[in-house]
Amino acid sequence: MVSADLIDGKAFAQGLRGRVAAAVADLKRKQGLTPGLAVVLVGEDPASQVYVRSKGRQTVEAGMNSFEHRLPETTSQDELLAKVAELNADPAVHGILVQLPLPAQIDSQTVIAAIDPDKDVDGFHVINAGRLMTGASGAAAPLVPCTPLGCLLLLKDRLGDLSGLTAVVVGRSNIVGKPMAQLLVAESCTVTVAHSRTRDLPAVCRGADILVAAVGRPQMIKGDWVKPGATVIDVGINRIDVEDGKTRLVGDVAFDEAAAVAGAITPVPGGVGPMTIACLLANTVTAACRSAGLPLPDFGTG
Repeated sequence: MVSADLIDGKAFAQGLRGRVAAAVADLKRKQGLTPGLAVVLVGEDPASQVYVRSKGRQTVEAGMNSFEHRLPETTSQDELLAKVAELNADPAVHGILVQLPLPAQIDSQTVIAAIDPDKDVDGFHVINAGRLMTGASGAAAPLVPCTPLGCLLLLKDRLGDLSGLTAVVVGRSNIVGKPMAQLLVAESCTVTVAHSRTRDLPAVCRGADILVAAVGRPQMIKGDWVKPGATVIDVGINRIDVEDGKTRLVGDVAFDEAAAVAGAITPVPGGVGPMTIACLLANTVTAACRSAGLPLPDFGTG
């Protein structure tokens, strides 16, 4: 039985994409500037191909230029680095995203480090990570990883001022867990980063006003791990087998159990997922404005 309010990430993302499109139209009309996003896909990974198509479609729908570069599975690291250097130097490209995972012969950290930090709309470059950690603002503000940024926007929309709340982030990846914790610290939350080796993880989770699950294990977070009335953000996207050889998507949270206890919860699918591309588009517009020395638009992402 669901008693928690459902946090509709799909609807919020649609609104954010609308604000991005309005900002793009304004930039074109007043400045003659069209933000451009370049996506590089190496190989034939099916899930990556779906993501890249979706990113390209939504980029164009927002009025931006979409540049797709599809490279073969056999591409060498040097060839990919040459493509990144070419995009770094292209003034029409304001955002660069190299789709992960990469083939085994390519070191992803080396590639990420080669991207111009001011075009790193994924927010994975060590300079952007450092800016986030140190709370840099203004012209030095980081481009923030899109998934945790989307989580933060959903939390602020639901709860308003987050200061003083206790937050637990389950997961410590560079892509979600660590930047999510830094964003919550910046909002004056008291933050614990927990993981699979945390002692008495259920008890730690039960202390959270905000519980963010980003551990990559299907339905790991049980209902009795959730503090009554807590806000639960489920970042997980896991495909599990069900009867008759079919599969379905579930999160890192046992949804039905948690929804009976929580005050609000994101569903899977339809929660955090749609926010990721919407925040990517917002980051691209921010990068374009910054490169042209223009005031940064306010998408509620600051």
